[in-house]
Amino acid sequence: MTLKNMFSPNRREFLLSASAAAAAAGTGLMPRAAQAATSMRYMCWEGYDKPSIIQSFEAANDATVSIDLITDSAAGFAKLAAGGYRDFDVVSSDSPWIARMGPAGIGEYLDDADFADAYAGFYPQFQAPFTPLQHDGKSTGLPTRWGWVGPTVNTKFDTLETWSSYAPCFDPAYKDKICVMDWGDWPILPMALYAGIDPYKELDKAELEEIRKVLRALFKNTRAVVADLSVAQKGLLDGSFRALIGGGTYATSVLRKDGHKEIMSIVPDKKDGLNQGIIWMEATGIVKGTSDVEKAKALVKHMVSPEVAVELAWTDATCNLVPSKNAEDVFTAEQKDALQVDYAQTAWNGSHFHDVAPNIDDLLKIFQEELALSQ
Repeated sequence: MTLKNMFSPNRREFLLSASAAAAAAGTGLMPRAAQAATSMRYMCWEGYDKPSIIQSFEAANDATVSIDLITDSAAGFAKLAAGGYRDFDVVSSDSPWIARMGPAGIGEYLDDADFADAYAGFYPQFQAPFTPLQHDGKSTGLPTRWGWVGPTVNTKFDTLETWSSYAPCFDPAYKDKICVMDWGDWPILPMALYAGIDPYKELDKAELEEIRKVLRALFKNTRAVVADLSVAQKGLLDGSFRALIGGGTYATSVLRKDGHKEIMSIVPDKKDGLNQGIIWMEATGIVKGTSDVEKAKALVKHMVSPEVAVELAWTDATCNLVPSKNAEDVFTAEQKDALQVDYAQTAWNGSHFHDVAPNIDDLLKIFQEELALSQ
């Protein structure tokens, strides 16, 4: 892939070592500073906790890492902002929330020079200074995984050309053939774009009402609104659903990994001057006040190293692209095909880069209201 012109469960915990536990028992609850030399806490999405990833870091850095898995980036940020940041060292979450950690006073700003080797191995558009993770010229984290949101289609039952627009979502011929992912803002933002409204700017009442009308029409034509990814994937495979809306590569690349190359996530053509796809990205940042900044930096560097990036891209739960150009050299041809590497440039060029929409609370409320009315 050439990307020269482009610009993101079960809980597993590692126990403290016996010596650290004994010390804690003998002295009472140890302050974080005393524990941090050998113990770290890591808040992250599933996949980042992959044993081969964590155990190799522990072995190389004389550290024990306890994992706190998140399933909702906003909730994870809220937990940190409410004081939970004192209990963590490193966080991997959706990039808009990592970007907000520094300004919110719960994240350490990073010196890009400390990560020069990592940036040198990235695709040009991810190299420093990486604008989406910058605040007042300072970095809040490093990008770790990315992909795009657009219609996901089973080409055994439909054509990609049909989905060069979101129009089938409202076509009577597709009634009861659409699945909408109940994944927060992800199904809402594409519908706003289809309506000719940029959801990443402040919206007025008329624009919010227009999005309401679009969602109402979507639900009238939709067979199912589901949060369970396995249900959505099954329906896509057997043809019950002609397309998934609001899932994109995060929801479907693992199907391609399993050999279902008929499944593809694409971005529609530009409409009303607006790109119709959305680039999501995850990033990794360091929590404010970590007791061992150097080990926290080491964990960030570990996550973006080519060998680990390939591991992170290829997990049981989901498969995703990574910012590391050097990692592409490690991927097999099969992995590149599953990840739709050859389509990545097209997807990026036809997409907005995801940020937190100013009116997201209003949009989520409208979504739930219209969903309730449709049932």
